[in-house]
Amino acid sequence: MPDAFDLVLSGGHLIDPAADRDGVLDIGIRDGRIVAVEPDLAQHNIVERIDVGGKLVLPGMIDTHAHIFEHVSGRFGLNADMVGVRSGITTLVDQGGASCMTFQGFRTFIAEPADSRVLSFISAYVVGGLEGHYYPALYSPDGVDIEATVRVAEANRDMVCGIKAHAEIGGFERWGISVIRMARDMSRALDLPLYIHFGQLWPRPQDPVVAYTADDILTEVVPLLDPGDILAHPFTRHPGGFVDENGKVHPIVAAALDRGLKIDIGHGSHFSFDVARRVLDAGIVPDTLGADMHGYNTSVPAPAGSPDEHPDDEMHAFAGDQSFSLSWAMSELLALGLSLEEVATMVTSNAARMIGRAGELGTLAIGTPADITVLDDHRGSFTFRDNAGGEATGDRLLAPAFCLKDGVRFDADAPILPAMAA
Repeated sequence: MPDAFDLVLSGGHLIDPAADRDGVLDIGIRDGRIVAVEPDLAQHNIVERIDVGGKLVLPGMIDTHAHIFEHVSGRFGLNADMVGVRSGITTLVDQGGASCMTFQGFRTFIAEPADSRVLSFISAYVVGGLEGHYYPALYSPDGVDIEATVRVAEANRDMVCGIKAHAEIGGFERWGISVIRMARDMSRALDLPLYIHFGQLWPRPQDPVVAYTADDILTEVVPLLDPGDILAHPFTRHPGGFVDENGKVHPIVAAALDRGLKIDIGHGSHFSFDVARRVLDAGIVPDTLGADMHGYNTSVPAPAGSPDEHPDDEMHAFAGDQSFSLSWAMSELLALGLSLEEVATMVTSNAARMIGRAGELGTLAIGTPADITVLDDHRGSFTFRDNAGGEATGDRLLAPAFCLKDGVRFDADAPILPAMAA
C-alpha cells in the first residue's frame, strides 16, 4: 500500500456488496485508483481529505437503462453527463439508442466526449431509438439487419454489452415474434445478453396480422432465452408485463429466474407501485435497477420538430411535477420494503455483472478505478408517486451529493434532479 494518497474519503458509511463490506471506512485514492479501504487512514500523508461522515458511500453507481443519444434521437436522448456524473452516476448503459447505422456517431459524439463512462446495448433495429420508438413501422423485421449489427458490435466490443429488443403486443400483432428471434440470433452470435422490453409500447393495430393476447407475450418469449438474458420493466402497469389480466404474476417469471434469466427494473414512465407490490409479494426481486430516464419523462426543453405528444408524456400528467432519478428510484424501492443492501447491490455489483464488468466496476476493491458515489441519506416522511396515481411512503430519501469518476470529483448539480419534498 502506498504511503501517500491523492485523496481520502473519510468517515462515510461504505456499502460494497461485491466485497461484502458494510461499515464506516476510509477510502484512499492514488492516480485515479482505489489503493486502500481501511477504518482509519489519518496517519498517512494525504493531499486532500473529504469528510463524508453521515453519508452513504457506494461503488460508482451504474445506470443499466439510460437514453443518452442526445441531438440524434430527438427529444428522447438526454445529455450523458447530466444523467451521469452530474447525477452521481459514474457509468451509463444506453439502451438501444444507437444502431448499426449510427453507432460510430454515438461513440464519437456521445461516449468519447463524456466525463461519464458510457456503454451500450446496441439496438436490434437499424433505426435505433429515434424519438423514443415513436414510429412502430420502423421496428418490423424489415428494419433489422443481423449481419450488420453483429459486425458493428464486434468492432465495438469495448462498449457494446448486449442487444436491445422489444417484446410487446403492438409489435407482435403487426409482425409476430420474428424480430425477437432475430435479436436472439444476434446476441448468440456475439455471446452477449439480450435485453428485452416488456409492456405495451405501441398502439394495437385495428386489423392484427397475427392473433395474440397481451398475456401470450411472456410465454412466447421466455422459452427462447438463455441464462443471462434480461427481462425489463417488471413493474410496468401496461399489458404484456409480469402481471396478467387477472392481476396475478405470471408463473413463467419464477421459472425464468430458475433458468438463470435476469430482471432489470427499467423504472421509466410506466413504473407502478401497485404492480411492484404484486411482483415483490410473489417473491420476485429484480437484479438491477435502470432509471430509464429520457426526454419524455423528464423536464427538459423539446428540440424543434419533436412530436408534440408522446405516450411517455403521461408521466407528468399523473405524477405532476415530481421528477425522478436513479437515487429517487432507489428510495422508492426502500419504501416498498427492500433493504438498503438489496438496492445497493442492484446499482453496483449486479449491474457490473450484467454488463460483463464484474470485478472491474461496481466494487471498491483495491486496484479498481476510483468510481465512487456519495449519497445523502435523508430521514423523515417522504411520499413517492407513480404516473398512475399510486403512492408509497417511506422514511428515507437518497440523494446524490457527488461522485468520483477515475478519482475526479463531480458535484451532483444536474438540473433534472428532483427536489427533496416531504
